[in-house]
Amino acid sequence: MEKKGSILMHRFEVGRLLGQGTFAKVYHARNLKSGESVAIKIIDKEKIMKGGLIDQIKREISVMHLVRHPNVVQLYEVMASKTKIYFAMEYIRGGELFNKVLKGKLKEDMARKYFQQLVGAVDFCHSRGVYHRDLKPENLLLDENGNLKITDFGLSALLESRRPDGLLHTTCGTPAYVAPEVISKRGYDGAKADIWSCGVVLYVLLAGYLPFYDSNIMEMYRKITKGDFKCPNWFPPEVRKLLSRILDPHPSTRMIMIKLMDNSWFKKGYKKIETPLSPQGPQRNKMISNVHAAFEPPSKNPDQSANSQSQINKATMSPVRPSCFNAFDIISLSQGFNLSGLFEDDLNCGQDTRFTTTKPASAIVSKFEEIAMTESLNFKKKDGTVKLQHIREGRKGQLAIDAEIFEVTPAFHVVELKKASGDTIEYKDFCNKELKTSLKDIVWKWQGCEQDNHV
Repeated sequence: MEKKGSILMHRFEVGRLLGQGTFAKVYHARNLKSGESVAIKIIDKEKIMKGGLIDQIKREISVMHLVRHPNVVQLYEVMASKTKIYFAMEYIRGGELFNKVLKGKLKEDMARKYFQQLVGAVDFCHSRGVYHRDLKPENLLLDENGNLKITDFGLSALLESRRPDGLLHTTCGTPAYVAPEVISKRGYDGAKADIWSCGVVLYVLLAGYLPFYDSNIMEMYRKITKGDFKCPNWFPPEVRKLLSRILDPHPSTRMIMIKLMDNSWFKKGYKKIETPLSPQGPQRNKMISNVHAAFEPPSKNPDQSANSQSQINKATMSPVRPSCFNAFDIISLSQGFNLSGLFEDDLNCGQDTRFTTTKPASAIVSKFEEIAMTESLNFKKKDGTVKLQHIREGRKGQLAIDAEIFEVTPAFHVVELKKASGDTIEYKDFCNKELKTSLKDIVWKWQGCEQDNHV
């Protein structure tokens, strides 16, 4: 814990605690050289490394440098000690927009102003290939002049995060604000998902409550998938029509950003902000390199051999970092609560299966590597996914399987298997014979459309 009045990195005087989460605390601080107020986000390095969140931290920094916009909280610099990572960020005095909404619905002009600033900033993010994926009043701050600032890019995705199908596949966000296609787990367009969340925010600002809320979360999800909401009688007709286009449960017909910003109700009094260029070259590279260096294993002896250093690297770096399961994933796996049928009429359930295990991620990866050697398969690992590919050609090319590892708790993992390419019949045959037999030593329980009783 940082003490009030302590000097941080010879640069900042630490003030009061502003907030805290599982992995980080945020303090008010003063720049000793300029006297400027800043917010210092202090991240526990050990917790981040154990949680497999290093790449997420690096991505958040990259994103905040890509989206330098007056309505986005600015990141000034990143520093690191042996045990902590420090973000020096713009200090926003007005608190969360959420606190304003708690006092009741906003007047139309005020709600429109915040919505305009939100949409303008989100449009800028999208132009830089960034999708926020967790837009909600709690992540929207207000400065001393009443201007909105988007914060918390921890769940954001970059354009290059998309899979070959051009879609994002990570189910994340806050249930009441998330788009229906995100819940479906079949892939989604990040821009269209953000637009949906903006629509929910607009509704909340004008109504003072959520459009799809229900005390039963499964019922709430059903309302979201159907776009089942009602506007209060005080909503202007133009807003009702606009929300019906934004909160369209079908992403293919949902209003796109260019149409939204051309809407007559939206355009009233709106002035597009000219944004400064994002920092490039040395400044940005220095910040990213600072973060890379922060997670490098320390060298106890500068004269140690290359072989010793290699052993240290292997000991400190996990072979694969499992993704973390969230509420969406757990609910969708609960018996009787699979929502995928609400989204697709013809669901090919035979192409996906999963199993649970009490083995650590390293043991899971080792088992797949062993299978690859035994069955003469190509083996690759990236982030939380293991990829297996047949060397021989099948009926529809080479069969390839992705095994994505999810951490529910440190002692409990879920592994989801998907056919990446090749023939479906060959995939089912391989899973039900070679794969299930080879994995029986680490599997606790299988779940999927086709299960063998002998496993």
